[in-house]
Amino acid sequence: MTTPDYRLSQLETLEAESIHVIREVVAELERPVLLFSGGKDSIVMLELARKAFAPARIPFPVMHVDTGLNFPEVLEFRDKRVAELGVQLVVASVPDAIAAGTVKEEPNGSRNRIQTPVLLDAVEEHGFTALFGGARRDEDKARAKERVFSFRDDFGQWDPKNQRPELWDLYNGRIHVGESIRVFPLSNWTELDIWQYIAHEQIAIPALYLAQQRDVVERQGMLYAVNEFIRPREGEQVRRESVRYRTVGDANLTAAVPSSATTVDEVIAEIAVTRMTERGATRGDDKVSDAAMEDRKKEGYF
Repeated sequence: MTTPDYRLSQLETLEAESIHVIREVVAELERPVLLFSGGKDSIVMLELARKAFAPARIPFPVMHVDTGLNFPEVLEFRDKRVAELGVQLVVASVPDAIAAGTVKEEPNGSRNRIQTPVLLDAVEEHGFTALFGGARRDEDKARAKERVFSFRDDFGQWDPKNQRPELWDLYNGRIHVGESIRVFPLSNWTELDIWQYIAHEQIAIPALYLAQQRDVVERQGMLYAVNEFIRPREGEQVRRESVRYRTVGDANLTAAVPSSATTVDEVIAEIAVTRMTERGATRGDDKVSDAAMEDRKKEGYF
């Protein structure tokens, strides 16, 4: 008689861990919200939330901090997926905040830093006490040292020297009025894990993640696709290349990578041999300084 194998695979272990974290937040904290941009990590996180409470609906809303510089394909996917699941979508608009004078646009065109006050205003307005984020520890050194339950004070700030201990699968979600917890169910996942899970679960993704022929210009060693936010500068040569996006941020600061991967399996094969993180390879906003991400997180960033 063959003994059943009850051991979980790598993906099953990660899935179970993330679902436990999501359920723990709903059990401990009064008003959670899931940050959903339509990018691959938040897509996987939303699928995990669906599984955590199926066949019931997801018991919390999703929120997107809209910079006004998003890829149209991503916004279209966001709206479609939210409608399919029947969840409430809260949109915190950076352009509206700029128009109202509550934030001031930076001269370099980046809206990354001014996302933070818009996010914090939305948290206060809706009374959110926990925010699910799709950050992973393999993305950036600041994210590598952040806890799964990341405590934020009543100004939304993160202090990396004052983090709560996390033993096994025990998490401390106790907060005072005005404080909140950022929760990262995908902390222990890698980029490769995300793509393997997308393949295994046959999860739909925006077409930007697959290779297509695009007109691109090269800046700081990175390839930027020509679009409504990226126009060729004087002296720049536009060329046609097969590229895809490893990460999806603002269209004016997110570079593509050379690729021939037109299927998820081909993307997995490329990622398996890459030696550069997705943010390091594609995010112009992280080139400001070596501590760019940590500085933003201390101010209240995702």
